[in-house]
Amino acid sequence: MNYERQAIAWTVILALVIVFVSIFRGILLPFIAGLGIAFFLDPIADRLERIGLSRVFATLVIVIITGLIASAALVFLMPLIVSQLRELAVGLPDQFQALRMFLEEIGRQWLGDNFATIETALRSEITELSKTWTSALASILQTVWSGGLAVVNFLALLIITPVVAFYMLLDWDRMIDRVDSWLPRDHAPTIRRLAGEINEVLAGFIRGQGTVAFLLGVIYAIGLTWAGLKYGLLIGLMTGVLSFVPFVGTVTGFVTAMAFALAQYWPEYIPLLKVAGVFAVGQLLEGNVLSPNIVGQRIRLHPVWLIFSLFAFSYLFGIVGLLIAVPVAAAIGVLARFTIGEYRKSALYFGSSGAAAADDEVSLIEEAPDGSGGAER
Repeated sequence: MNYERQAIAWTVILALVIVFVSIFRGILLPFIAGLGIAFFLDPIADRLERIGLSRVFATLVIVIITGLIASAALVFLMPLIVSQLRELAVGLPDQFQALRMFLEEIGRQWLGDNFATIETALRSEITELSKTWTSALASILQTVWSGGLAVVNFLALLIITPVVAFYMLLDWDRMIDRVDSWLPRDHAPTIRRLAGEINEVLAGFIRGQGTVAFLLGVIYAIGLTWAGLKYGLLIGLMTGVLSFVPFVGTVTGFVTAMAFALAQYWPEYIPLLKVAGVFAVGQLLEGNVLSPNIVGQRIRLHPVWLIFSLFAFSYLFGIVGLLIAVPVAAAIGVLARFTIGEYRKSALYFGSSGAAAADDEVSLIEEAPDGSGGAER
């Protein structure tokens, strides 16, 4: 099969995958979520197998322990989260007005007489925002509802996802072997190498960054609650979830926490310093302890590319797109680096005048240190 036919075949496969996701995106959520959970937990199952447990028993142990932890978290955290959401629904207009007073005070100090030109507009905007926040929240909830989290799908997510995760985790190694047996034999070594790089990036991001985001959520929730911030638990957990995307979670959480802290405490400085100190400690732990030891250098995904992929795939495929954005972004990144590497070894890169130099450089790149030839055969 020549390169043109190979390109056509892979393009057709990619198009079929896109069409499949587009058609069935309304029911794919529990299956994608279950697959992600199985991928996250597979190393634990492999370690249990190495100490003598069967795959079935190892999977049962993992599912039971994970279920107990999730149930305990729901029992203990859900009442607190619901309570803070109720308080937020009642107290948010007052928070807006307190924030308006703070901005007016700062504006008068910095702008003097010139502040009068924007004071009316500032009051009008914040007053309107405080009156319409309920409709904005309702709009967001409606968007989520229409995007696939209707009652049936939500129940399916709770019921089907654990079942899918169990069977995926149970058959993970066999599925990998089966897919490997389908690879075209001439290109199997290259595909395996690329798949290994994609797996390394995914493991670094989903397992590594996911673990870091979870720990940061715990740190920020405890720290902001200790600082006495209203809705500290909600803001801390939100910061942890958003920390799945580097920089986004910290910036969003810090701005949100400081806005609520200013509305709650101003003009007291000590509570504000406590809130800022919580984020400073969180950043120190993330940058010097958590990320270097848990994630390392495996992600290799630029934050801008990651943010774009999250927005693009969520726009195209809804919540399912949000879940597949990271794996697809990782795969595209690996394939792009591979394509650029092949291009830089080609005559197209060196030009017609440098064809001989290109051949020499390619032979040097492919030759092993012992002179026995390239690594792939």
